[in-house]
Amino acid sequence: MRHSIFVAIPAMNESEFLPKTLDSLASQITNFNFEVFVCVNQPESYWLDSARKHICIDNLKTLQFLRNYEKLTLHIIDKSSQGCGWDNKKFGVGYARKTLIDTILQKSNPNDIIVSFDADTIVKSDYLQTIFNNFNTNSEVNAIAVPYYHLIDGYEEKIAKSILRYEIYMRNFLVNLLKINSPYAFTALGSAIAMKAKAVSKIGGITPHQSGEDFYLLQKFAKMGGLSIFNKECVYPSPRSSDRVPFGTGPAVTMGVSGIGESYPIYHYSSFIPIGEAYENMILLYNKQIEDESNKFLHFLRLQNRGNEIWTAIRDNVSDYQHFIKAFHQKADGLRILQFVRSQHKTNLISDEQALGENLRFWFSKNIMKDSFSFEKSSIVELDEVRNFLFVEEMKMRKQSR
Repeated sequence: MRHSIFVAIPAMNESEFLPKTLDSLASQITNFNFEVFVCVNQPESYWLDSARKHICIDNLKTLQFLRNYEKLTLHIIDKSSQGCGWDNKKFGVGYARKTLIDTILQKSNPNDIIVSFDADTIVKSDYLQTIFNNFNTNSEVNAIAVPYYHLIDGYEEKIAKSILRYEIYMRNFLVNLLKINSPYAFTALGSAIAMKAKAVSKIGGITPHQSGEDFYLLQKFAKMGGLSIFNKECVYPSPRSSDRVPFGTGPAVTMGVSGIGESYPIYHYSSFIPIGEAYENMILLYNKQIEDESNKFLHFLRLQNRGNEIWTAIRDNVSDYQHFIKAFHQKADGLRILQFVRSQHKTNLISDEQALGENLRFWFSKNIMKDSFSFEKSSIVELDEVRNFLFVEEMKMRKQSR
C-alpha cells in the first residue's frame, strides 16, 4: 500500500540550523510525495523577558525564512509571533510536537507516515525512501525508533568529547536492554522517530511534556506492539549545547564531559541481569512458583506498588499466560526499568570507565579500551573508537531484532 510522508519539525531559536536541515530534506530522492510541517514556537512571556527576547527575534527571522523557502512543500505553524506563543503552563518541545502531529493527523490518511524530526538534524538523500520502504515491506510495523549518529567533525574538542560521552551512555544502555531481550530496548530521540498515522491515533497521540515526550511516545508504541528499531539509514543530529530542555543531547553537551557522569552514568551489566532473569522466570511467576523477593527487579516493582503484591490481581484478570506476559510488561515498563537500573547503580562504586570495560568484555568478549582510557582525559580519537565499536555492534543487534 502506498503512503505519503509528513515530516514534523519543532523549531525554537533555530535560524542558524534550520536552513541546512530543510536543504537536507529538499535533497531527498523519493518515488512518493512528502510534505514538511514546521512549528516555530516559544512561550508568549518571552516577549517581555529581556534575557529571552532574542529567541523571539530569532524565531521571527525563522518565520521570514520559511515564508520564502520554495524547495519543499512547506506548512508553517506560528506559535511565536506576538499573541501566538504558548501560555506559561503549556509550552516546550512536547507541545510543539503534539501540535504538529495533531495538525498532520487532520490532513493525513491512516496509512500515511509521520516522521518526527528536529531543526538541527540532517539525513542522507535516501533517508525518507528507506523509511517509506521499511513500512511498505514490514506491514506489522507501527513505528520505528530510527538509528542515529552524531557528526563531530568541525566541532571544538569540549563539544565533541561531550557528545561522544553522551552517545556512549545511550548506546551502553540500549545494548544492555537488547542483550536481555527487553521489549523496551529503544533509544528515544525526537529527531529519530517514524510512525503510521493510524498507530498514532490508536495510542492517543503524543502526551506533551516539556521534554522526554519522545521517550513516552515510544513507550506507548512498545506497549501497543509493532515498534521496530531498525532502519537502513540513520539520522545525524547536531552535537550542540542547549539549555532549552532539562535533559537530553543539548544539556549533556552543555555539561561538558566531566559533568555528565552523574546524570548520564555508564550502567553496569549486572544491573540488568535481574531484569533478564525476571523475563526468563515469568512462567514461574505466572504459576505462583516464585516470590517477588527472589528477584531484585520483582522486589523493586513491589516497592513501587507501595509494598503491595502485584501479580495475583493480574493472574485473576487474564485468560492465559500470553496475556499475563503482556500485563507484566505493562507494569514493568521502560520507566520502571530505568528507575530500577538507577537504584542499582547507586550501590555500584566502580568508575564509569571500569563499568564500560566490564560491559564490553561481558557482552562481546573483548575490550577495545586502553587501560589508561578516561572519559575526561582520553582523546577524541579514543572516545570515537569506543563510540563506533558500540554503534556497529548496536546496528547488528537492531537488525537482528526485526
